[in-house]
Amino acid sequence: MSERNVFDILKERGLIAQTTHEEEIRELLGKEKITFYIGFDPTADSLHIGHFMQLIVMKHMQNAGHRPIVLLGGGTTMVGDPTGKADMRPMISQEQIQHNADNFKKQMSKFIDFDGEKAIMVNNADWLLKLNYVDFLREVGVHFSVNRMLTAECFKTRLEKGLSFLEFNYMLMQGYDFYKLHKDYGAIMEFGGDDQWSNIIGGIELIRRKDGKQAYGMTFTLLTTSEGKKMGKTEKGALWLDPEKVSPYEFYQYWRNVDDADVIRLLKLVTFLPLEQIAEYEKCEGAELNKVKCILAYEVTKMVHGEEEAKKANDAATAIFGGGGNTANMPSAEIDAAKIDAGVNILDLLLEVGLIPSKGEGRRLIQQNGLSVNGEKVNDIAALIDSSCFSGGEMIVKKGKKTFLKIICK
Repeated sequence: MSERNVFDILKERGLIAQTTHEEEIRELLGKEKITFYIGFDPTADSLHIGHFMQLIVMKHMQNAGHRPIVLLGGGTTMVGDPTGKADMRPMISQEQIQHNADNFKKQMSKFIDFDGEKAIMVNNADWLLKLNYVDFLREVGVHFSVNRMLTAECFKTRLEKGLSFLEFNYMLMQGYDFYKLHKDYGAIMEFGGDDQWSNIIGGIELIRRKDGKQAYGMTFTLLTTSEGKKMGKTEKGALWLDPEKVSPYEFYQYWRNVDDADVIRLLKLVTFLPLEQIAEYEKCEGAELNKVKCILAYEVTKMVHGEEEAKKANDAATAIFGGGGNTANMPSAEIDAAKIDAGVNILDLLLEVGLIPSKGEGRRLIQQNGLSVNGEKVNDIAALIDSSCFSGGEMIVKKGKKTFLKIICK
């Protein structure tokens, strides 16, 4: 067996789901420096944690000397990928797509080194939007079997509700992307989430039929819990990488609160900590495992938001969970001192600072013993909050097990 290479690293960390030619790919990645690509459709103005998995893979590959191409789907986003969608994606304007793509570039530059020719970023709008429809059908469409396409996993859920002809073209467009990047940049491998398998196979087939060349594909594990549920959802929606959408503290807390059963697997998937170190953490239980969760949260937050923000989030979490950390970085809201001097009902206060969506929700929270003020349970929905509840102008409210807010009296 040849020397261990990046393929083995990806496999050992549990990142690989499927490969088109496992032995050939492993040998290729050990012997040569290849060019590969991953596509990202800019359907929103920020990357989310699902994209982050692809960036991790890309970084492993770049660290091993391989050259990534980041393909921004300015063209494919105008059609919409039907994969895993119960309904057709809403169409967005070219201007919005461009704005989103610009945001993706900024975020990706934190993970991928674009200096010189170490990595390339291209946009498929540059070739897809110029295509002549009849020429495209003759050059590309002729190589795709409708019968085979209809058996593809990515179309199955949509066929039940109705698959538009617009979306049906997506596989052809993604296949053409691979062919184009193969011709122009020498890309011989496409990576993607495991839901992209059929689309990747389509591109490999197109290259073989048109050029007689061998190309390869590899898909990666989707981020799921040990129970198989998709990860990356918060109370507010997706776990975005943009700090304006999800604060570094909230981002940190997401990882700090993962299930015990998931923490070791996630350390392998989404951090670059050595496997030997992770193996030591695998022995931890109880309170020690909570410390490992903090390490996971810190490492991922550091990669996404930088070391300073990771330290702030860590300090805030330490303060909140009773470790005497720095409360300066705890999530906070302000309340007018005049209201506090007069005394304010607990429900009115919680509603004003945005900790509850309605008074009904607040009543249920208190009746179920889910609310504490400065470490003391609140049992009375008519409780009055006044200046005596504030120490140094601050009051700490805990909602449920994991949500804390520092209310500042100003």
